[in-house]
Amino acid sequence: MPHPNDPKLKSFIAVDPASDFPIQNLPYGVFSTAQSPALRVGVAIGDQVLDLALLESEGLLRTGAERCVFAKPSLNAFMALGPKVWSQTRARISELLRDDHPELRDNAALRKRALLPRRDAKLHLPIAVSGYTDFYSSKEHATNVGVMFRGKDNALQPNWLHIPIAYNGRASTVVVSGTEVRRPRGQLKPPTADAPSFGPCKRLDFELEMGVVVGGVSPMGEMLTEAQAEAMIFGFVLLNDWSARDIQQWEYVPLGPFQAKAFATSISPWVVTREALEPFRVQGPAQNPQPLPYLQQKGANNYDLHLDVSLRTSAMKAAANISRTNFKYMYWSSVQQLVHHASGGCAMNVGDLLGSGTISGPEKDQRGSLLEISWNSSEPLELPGGDKRTFLEDGDSLVMRGWCQGDGYRVGFGEVEGTIRAAG
Repeated sequence: MPHPNDPKLKSFIAVDPASDFPIQNLPYGVFSTAQSPALRVGVAIGDQVLDLALLESEGLLRTGAERCVFAKPSLNAFMALGPKVWSQTRARISELLRDDHPELRDNAALRKRALLPRRDAKLHLPIAVSGYTDFYSSKEHATNVGVMFRGKDNALQPNWLHIPIAYNGRASTVVVSGTEVRRPRGQLKPPTADAPSFGPCKRLDFELEMGVVVGGVSPMGEMLTEAQAEAMIFGFVLLNDWSARDIQQWEYVPLGPFQAKAFATSISPWVVTREALEPFRVQGPAQNPQPLPYLQQKGANNYDLHLDVSLRTSAMKAAANISRTNFKYMYWSSVQQLVHHASGGCAMNVGDLLGSGTISGPEKDQRGSLLEISWNSSEPLELPGGDKRTFLEDGDSLVMRGWCQGDGYRVGFGEVEGTIRAAG
């Protein structure tokens, strides 16, 4: 059987070469339809969704589990079956969709039931989020922020090159793409004010990130090796960790972000598997000084993954690109983040979500937040039609896209979108 990543594979379903969802991808999501409102698991193929719950009930897709795992409102039950089942299932789905395999291709009645236009599917949060942790792992981003607030000579804190910095966020406000984001309220204290006040955030920002979806467990008190951590990663999503910069500025000393990052984190509805991204693995930046032994890695654990951010104000007819960067720039890899997360004895669970941290590149047009793009408001972003932005305003819509480019195909994530609504 050909490997599901084989670039020569073709599906009997026509797929545009520019589509994010060729047969080499097969990302998982949770969907429903107006005719069938029950939430269930599907995969994206071209402009279609393949209903895995239906295939499972018909006996065409077997995972070895005692109970059905795809007639569920999340991917968690499937992820809990482990990497061997993930790989076997993806291979079987690929086989069913191949242009040279007749089982589904030639069964018109089943095809009509199992495949539906993606435009008719309502997409939901793909995982039940067990816990959410946000890292701070882009050297370019950390340097930019450090230069702004501490000067060039003290841009990086002394620990940054030795340890993947992170904070524990809120799983309860992780939402799927398309969910409107209400402007948060909080305590504000500008440098010129004598005392704090309470009110709507005035410096609302986005953070361009990737999210790691953890599909395995690690026992409390146990460490992970590089290989174990890699095997626990089910896949990745696009992630926008919305940020209230002015609330954070007042609250973050001494314990770090709290309300400034607790109000919303948006993720894309499709989870692209780690296996689908395998052809796009690359070495990350050289790490100097060398990390401590438990963080040293032998594998190429970064990905050549293109990222794009567009902004549309309420006065604009079309969105304008404001950033283009790449996931390959991350100083600390996703595997290192997971290894470090468990290193102190923290138990990891199926459905844990790890934010990569803001992804910025070395060039000015590769900055992954408005804080950097506007250089803390000193260089306002100019948009088509005359609008300017230093931070997000009510009515602004932010769209992030990501993809890996293959030879004649791309493995993409779709998009994660959110529109800002007034605090009310």
